[in-house]
Amino acid sequence: MGEALSVKYGQLVMKVIDQLYNNIPTHVIDELTAEQCASLCTKHVDYATLASRIIVSNNHKNTSSKFSEAMSTLYDFRDIHDVHAPILHEDIWRIMENHKDELDNMIDYDRDYLIDYFGFKTLERAYLMRCNKKIIERPQHMWLRVAVGIHRNDIEAVKETYDLMSQKFFTHATPTLFNAGTQRPQLSSCYLLGMESDSIDGIYNTLKECAKISKWAGGIGLHIHNVRAGGSHIRGTNGTSNGIVPMLRVFNMTARYVDQGGGKRNGSFAIYMEPWHADIEDFLDLKKNHGDEEMRARDLFYALWIPSLFMEKVKNDEEWHLFCPDKCPGLADCYGEDFEVLYNKYVTEGSHMKVLKARDLWYKILDSQMETGTPYLLYKDAANEKSNQKN
Repeated sequence: MGEALSVKYGQLVMKVIDQLYNNIPTHVIDELTAEQCASLCTKHVDYATLASRIIVSNNHKNTSSKFSEAMSTLYDFRDIHDVHAPILHEDIWRIMENHKDELDNMIDYDRDYLIDYFGFKTLERAYLMRCNKKIIERPQHMWLRVAVGIHRNDIEAVKETYDLMSQKFFTHATPTLFNAGTQRPQLSSCYLLGMESDSIDGIYNTLKECAKISKWAGGIGLHIHNVRAGGSHIRGTNGTSNGIVPMLRVFNMTARYVDQGGGKRNGSFAIYMEPWHADIEDFLDLKKNHGDEEMRARDLFYALWIPSLFMEKVKNDEEWHLFCPDKCPGLADCYGEDFEVLYNKYVTEGSHMKVLKARDLWYKILDSQMETGTPYLLYKDAANEKSNQKN
C-alpha cells in the first residue's frame, strides 16, 4: 500500500472543494473524495485504488477495531422501544464470547483494502450490519461472522473459511452473507415451487410462500403449468378465467413489495411455463417495454420448460397445438415418450385451444429474448433424463 499513485491531486482537491459546505463532517469529506476518485478511474487505474483506500479508511474510522466489540454491539441492540432485540443469535454470540481473543487476533484488516470502491459501496448498502442505520461492521467482521455462523465451535474451520473469503478466493451467496449468525440463519439462495393448485386457495397459498421466502433473501423459481388458460370455464362460479396475466401481476407486485432482507435487494421471482400452454403468447409479452400496461409484469423473470417434441416440430416446420391444463391434465407431469403419447392423444381428440406453426412460436420466443433477455430456455426432457431425483 506504500507505492506512489499516478494521481493528479490538485485536480482532485479542486473537485472536492467545490462540494464543501460549513461544518461538513469529515466522514462526508472522505465520501466525497472517494466518489470523485471513482469518477476519474477511466483516466488512470490508480484513481480507483485511491477511492478504495479512502472509502475503506472512512469505514475503519467509524467502526470498532475489534471484532468482539462489533459483535457485542449487534447482540446488545435495543430497538426504538428500548426493548432488547439482538441481531445475533444467542448461541452464536456465546461462541464469539468464548473465543473472543482468538477471533479478534484472527482478523487482518488490511484485507479490507482488497475490495474496490464499487464493491465496498455494495457491501455498505446492503451487507454490512447496522444498528439504527449506523454501520457496525467492517468487511472483515462480516467475513468472520459468516464463518462463525457456519462452523460454530470449529475454530480451525472458522479460520480456514475466513481466510479464503477475506482473500477473495470465494464468497458465499447473498442470503448467507445477510443472515449467517443472526436470529434467522436462512442461508439458501434458491427455492423451487410449483403452483399449489389452480384455485384461489392454491394461488394465494403459493403467493404467501413466495413472500416469506423473499423476506429472508431467497430467490424463487415457480412453475405455473397447472394454471388454467384464459377463456377456460370456471366450474365453481360458472365464469370464465382471465388467464395467467392478472395472476402474475399480483406476483409482480409482491416481488416489489416483499423485497429481500427488508429493502436490501429486490425480490427475484422466475416464472416457468411449458410452451404447450394456451397462454404462452401472452406469457412471452409480459416483460416487454411496450404494449398494454395491464398485460405486463416487468419485474418478474420468465423461463420456458421446453419438451423435445416442440423442438422437433420447429425443426420439421410442423404445427404446434396449445392446450389448457384444466381440460388436458398431465402434460406437465410427464416427459419423453410419455409426454409425446399424451400430447398426441389430446391432439387426436381435438382438445386443443389453438394451433399455430411451431416456428412462428419459436420466432416469438426469440423476439422476446432479443428485446427483454428472457425467457430463459430449459429443456425438460434433457433435464429429466439426467436427473438424480427419479425416486
